Amino acid sequence: MKKWTIPSTLLLLLLLSQLPDQGRKIHANAEESESEELVDPPKVEEKFGAIPSGLSTDSDVVKREAESISRKSLRSSAEKFEFQAEVSRLMDIIINSLYSNKDIFLRELISNASDALDKIRFLSLTDKEILGEGDDAKLEIQIKLDKENKILSIRDRGIGMTKEDLIKNLGTIAKSGTSAFVEKMQTGGDLNLIGQFGVGFYSVYLVADYVEVISKHNDDKQYVWESKADGAFAISEDVWNEPLGRGTEIRLHLREEAGEYLEEKKLKELVKRYSEFINFPIYIWATKEVDVEVPADEDESGEEETTESSSSEEEEVDEEEGEKKPKTKTIKEKTSEWEVLNDVKAIWLRSPKEVTDEEYTKFYRSLSKDFSEEKPLAWSHFSAEGDVEFKAVLYVPPKAPHDLYESYYNSNKSNLKLYVRRVFISDEFDELLPKYLNFLKGLVDSDTLPLNVSREMLQQHSSLKTIKKKLIRKALDMIRRIAEEDPDESNDKEKTDVEASDKDEKKGQYTKFWNEFGKSIKLGIIEDATNRNRLAKLLRFESTKSDGKLASLDQYISRMKSGQKDIFYLTGTSKEQLEKSPFLERLKRKNYEVIFFTDPVDEYLMQYLMEYEDKKFQNVSKEGVKLGKDTKEKELKESYKDLSKWWKDTLATENVDSVKVSNRLDQSPCVVVTSKYGWSANMERIMQSQTLSDANKQAYMRGKRVLEINPRHPIIKELRERIVKDPEDETIKQTARLMYQTALMESGFVLNDPKEFASSIYNSVKASLNVSPDAPVEEEEDIEETEVESDVKEAETTHKGGDEAADAEDETESLKDEL
Repeated sequence: MKKWTIPSTLLLLLLLSQLPDQGRKIHANAEESESEELVDPPKVEEKFGAIPSGLSTDSDVVKREAESISRKSLRSSAEKFEFQAEVSRLMDIIINSLYSNKDIFLRELISNASDALDKIRFLSLTDKEILGEGDDAKLEIQIKLDKENKILSIRDRGIGMTKEDLIKNLGTIAKSGTSAFVEKMQTGGDLNLIGQFGVGFYSVYLVADYVEVISKHNDDKQYVWESKADGAFAISEDVWNEPLGRGTEIRLHLREEAGEYLEEKKLKELVKRYSEFINFPIYIWATKEVDVEVPADEDESGEEETTESSSSEEEEVDEEEGEKKPKTKTIKEKTSEWEVLNDVKAIWLRSPKEVTDEEYTKFYRSLSKDFSEEKPLAWSHFSAEGDVEFKAVLYVPPKAPHDLYESYYNSNKSNLKLYVRRVFISDEFDELLPKYLNFLKGLVDSDTLPLNVSREMLQQHSSLKTIKKKLIRKALDMIRRIAEEDPDESNDKEKTDVEASDKDEKKGQYTKFWNEFGKSIKLGIIEDATNRNRLAKLLRFESTKSDGKLASLDQYISRMKSGQKDIFYLTGTSKEQLEKSPFLERLKRKNYEVIFFTDPVDEYLMQYLMEYEDKKFQNVSKEGVKLGKDTKEKELKESYKDLSKWWKDTLATENVDSVKVSNRLDQSPCVVVTSKYGWSANMERIMQSQTLSDANKQAYMRGKRVLEINPRHPIIKELRERIVKDPEDETIKQTARLMYQTALMESGFVLNDPKEFASSIYNSVKASLNVSPDAPVEEEEDIEETEVESDVKEAETTHKGGDEAADAEDETESLKDEL
């Protein structure tokens, strides 16, 4: 037994030493069948993270990376997935886009990297170990070029993505903005705004035909996501690349025509233009030439000229001291190092006097991801001190988001970013600003809010109420300033040349603001009772005296007639319709100004805006309009008392509350008004069009209808004469009902029985044409369908026979010619 111990042990060791080689050969053969070579799994380097790049220069690592980045086909061992339909449509649009500005891809990737860094920094507030140690704890973005393989890499040390995140975020589940962006692009949208829809990652396919996303999340292994944008993507566990530690690296295999993005100068220019104000350092692996002193050759040293006498004296001193310096020369040598590209201090921490308009505009574009050519309409940069200290920058965008009012009551996301001591916390604090100001963009950085609490607890913090109050006041002041600086809003025309040139740029700015965000101001008047008067000063409208321009309530009051106590207004569907309204006839003749409200929200607005500067609002389509005293008013009422009573009885089935002599009509014979506190005709129409409206409940809110008659109109005078002679005349009663229905429709109401109204009109037409009311309509003769079909067949047969006879005759003639 002992004799066999040593030989058997040696044999076993020999077999074990051969197993790794055999395994590698089998593995290599399997990969060769797929035209790919899979290398050994990566080794964890002991000094990983010791250099700024976070990558070791070990030869095995270099070999693995070279083999990984040289590929342009999906790994055979990866798990394959199909893109969701919406994502595929989006990628088709981007890939086939003829859009000239492909630069946007870099800003989108840097923006996504910044978001990932923000997330990990927020989580580290309550768990410091989540950042790790060494280079992993450095929150930065790195850009690296591989000109030989035409690869551009962007790496961040952010939160990273798990396998599930890669599938969810980059392929199968379209984000909320995907559909909206696709629709926007199909209707001629601007690809430059892709970042606003949250689908900026896919802009990589503007410049790349193959993309790898390597990501490592603390809760999962390192994975590779890859796609050639051909409708599919693949995910596999990463055993090829150097471990990231944590974060994401995106490798773009650039197209032939995208070679310009392999130039450092181009990338530096793009970062400076789009991402200068990103809140994390952005580094690029830059190559530059430096002067290096090297020992000079003896031949070259002999050719050098002798020095001045002063230097000779110095040499003598050196020789006396026994020191002799070696002779050197300077040469150019290339070296590479990480170069920071965004060293600008956070703009909100600087004094407003130090920041230029151009810097404010650049910061807005970086903050809002709006890189259009238009500048923000206004901005406000301020600091607040006291119990709650914070700094803030607010912007008014040049345009309203596409879904600003569609998701007004459903969206909780604010456009304000909240920072606490320069640490980004969230952009989902809807308590920072009320909903009606959610179109504003900007950030708030507080030094007094607590850092190490949950987002929910911070939402309820008492300091937020103080911050909100100050932000609202500053926001409204900023909007008011747009109006004050707009020459179209000002009546002061005596300006200097300098002021005039500055005003030209701001001309029409408030009109532009109102057209984009006017509805928000109206919603603010409805929702914010505290600031209702401030918001009312920002209200704009057209009127009978505004000459097609927007006017303010202050301008209206300045034009009021002496003795006028009420602000007159009228609601409807369009200005053109309101200008022809019978309610305006006498108001216009007496030179009163009437405001036009044509937005559906205006009906709700005027239920809350009851007065302004001690002037009450009066809807001229309702009861209560007072236009001064009429000396003949009592006499006219007494004169038409019998007609009013008779007409009310005639309209007993029409739910008319009363018939009165009108003080608002001039040319029209009659009009229908509603009670002061009921719905107007326009409001009634709006409520009836609601999807979930309840007709039974609406009956309680409908205003009582009052028929007002014009005592000076010849039709009304004739009616009064007719009823004196024969109040039971059915023809006169029918005429009275027809006039009421016509006035009802002209006043903006919807007829309950359009068929009856149409019949009345036709009867009137018959009477005017002397056609008997009982004249029947001529009946059409009924022809049986079988007879029609037989006639058609007979006609076809006859036609066919005629054609055959004609052909036979032609053949006979041709034979005669031949003979």
